[in-house]
Amino acid sequence: MLLQDILYSQGFGTRRVCAGLIQQGLVTVLGAVETDPSADIDVEEGTAFGVQGTPWEYHAKAYLMLHKPAGTECSQKPSTYPSIYTLLPSPLRLRPNKGAVQGVQAIGRLDQDTTGLLLMTDDGQFIHRMGSPKHHVPKVYEVTTKHPVDATQIQKLLAGVVLDDDPKPVRAAACEQTGELGLRLTLTEGKYHQVKRMIAAVSNRVEGLHRSRMGGLVLPSDLAPGQWRWLREADLLALRQAAPDIR
Repeated sequence: MLLQDILYSQGFGTRRVCAGLIQQGLVTVLGAVETDPSADIDVEEGTAFGVQGTPWEYHAKAYLMLHKPAGTECSQKPSTYPSIYTLLPSPLRLRPNKGAVQGVQAIGRLDQDTTGLLLMTDDGQFIHRMGSPKHHVPKVYEVTTKHPVDATQIQKLLAGVVLDDDPKPVRAAACEQTGELGLRLTLTEGKYHQVKRMIAAVSNRVEGLHRSRMGGLVLPSDLAPGQWRWLREADLLALRQAAPDIR
């Protein structure tokens, strides 16, 4: 693959811009400076290169996780709070895509005050499969409530509660108490403000909400709010094991 095409595919600008970066000696491949835009590079997943002193990895498709902080919106055009996309380096936001939107996209959304695990990719099929309700990918939330949790509330959440826009009961796949004001709630659907509305339906209120897991993928304890990292093959495998039909 031509070096300028590699840089272009990773979001470092147009092919002309990428060629200019290479000719100026601003690009390294496996630690060595390369000045020929037409250099044929034997590239594979994870191949290390650098652009203007910034280390990078080659990925044909970008799969990553973000620890979403509070006070951010999962939107390209936020209305009140900063966009989560400002937390990503520009190449991830500018990767060329066959669709109308450039760069990686969030798989689903978290409210502005909700924190935790958010997956992002430029793979449209993966977004559809992970986000589709028919695949029932379990999502685990750590909930802080306003009022003390009791056994009756947990039983109701497991049995199913009725939300105001749907007569069909919505059930938690799992629910356990983690403290006087704490719940760990597992859902396999993705309705609007679902956790907050389910908790309200059992006469309580969400004061804090954090997504700790999707499928078999757990948010790492060493990934601080606002930080991101690439998903490795083991991470993708953990997601697929929770929903075997996802590829």
